Amino acid sequence: MEGSSDIDLSKISLRPLGLADIDDFMVWGTDEKVPIFCTWEPYATKEEALNYIKEKILPHPWFRAICLDNRPIGAILVTSNSGGDRCRGELGYVLGSKYWGKGIATQAVKLVADTIFKEWTHLERLEAFVDADNVGSQRVLEKSGFLREGVLRKFFILKGRTRDMVIFSLLSTECQA
Repeated sequence: MEGSSDIDLSKISLRPLGLADIDDFMVWGTDEKVPIFCTWEPYATKEEALNYIKEKILPHPWFRAICLDNRPIGAILVTSNSGGDRCRGELGYVLGSKYWGKGIATQAVKLVADTIFKEWTHLERLEAFVDADNVGSQRVLEKSGFLREGVLRKFFILKGRTRDMVIFSLLSTECQA
């Protein structure tokens, strides 16, 4: 575990995020540090965030709050592909900046890896695309058992800039049963 952590990682859990979690959601949803490597911008109003929860989070098939003592401090999701790509799912996560560097995101990714292949038996590969400059997120995936497969140069336009992305993967055969 990097840095000093006074957080008991056994108190980290995942659960569905609901409308009642709006105040906790706003803590990281309005934090300007959090979405630097994300496609979204900080939420300006509670109403805007509630609409996002209603329209995007609630209908999502696998979106979970990352909780400390059952209070959301971030979120993690797996997006399923379809057709010939159905064997792959994409992992994404976000965590309030005050919790960075404490092993929490790593613990959350490990919790997903322990369950997603059991819940979605069609899934054979979990992959994550990480901005090449997001070293912290790359470490999270490496510590969680993901394999760094390579750099996809000029792969994605983020906030007006073309970005290099690092692709990571974890196969169902690499997880503990």
